[in-house]
Amino acid sequence: MAFTPEFIAEMMRLAVAEAAAGAAAGEGGPFGAVVVDAAGQLLAAAHNRVLAGHDATAHAEVEAIRRAGEKLGTHDLSGCTLFTSCEPCPMCLAAIIWANIRQVYFGGTREDAAKIGFRDAAIYDYLAGDNALDLHIEALDAADCRRLFAAYQAERREMY
Repeated sequence: MAFTPEFIAEMMRLAVAEAAAGAAAGEGGPFGAVVVDAAGQLLAAAHNRVLAGHDATAHAEVEAIRRAGEKLGTHDLSGCTLFTSCEPCPMCLAAIIWANIRQVYFGGTREDAAKIGFRDAAIYDYLAGDNALDLHIEALDAADCRRLFAAYQAERREMY
């Protein structure tokens, strides 16, 4: 569904209000997100809760995706749209892709977030091949994992 500019602006105001509320409460950074269904019905509104939950994955987009999935009873948010106060970090972008959300609107950019100290750009740089983070990732013998994968596939379990 194509949303009107007025609707998009309203959802962005809601995402920004979530961001402000979460930051004011000391629950996390100044980030908020909203998920609506294809008809424009609000499914979830959330803000960053990294500090409140001591959870590095509790970004606003992830929190909103979790709540929308719970409300709909599914991990598949095809047809949904996400509005967020800032360009999604790589983790949130991956969550958006895993949730099958294909339409995202955002306010601030990763550069805006970097200007106040957030490290999104460093993660994007890492994914582009620059390991300034000095992250060590090493593949080990995966025989046991491959057997588990084969068993899962043989049981024709749900893929997502």
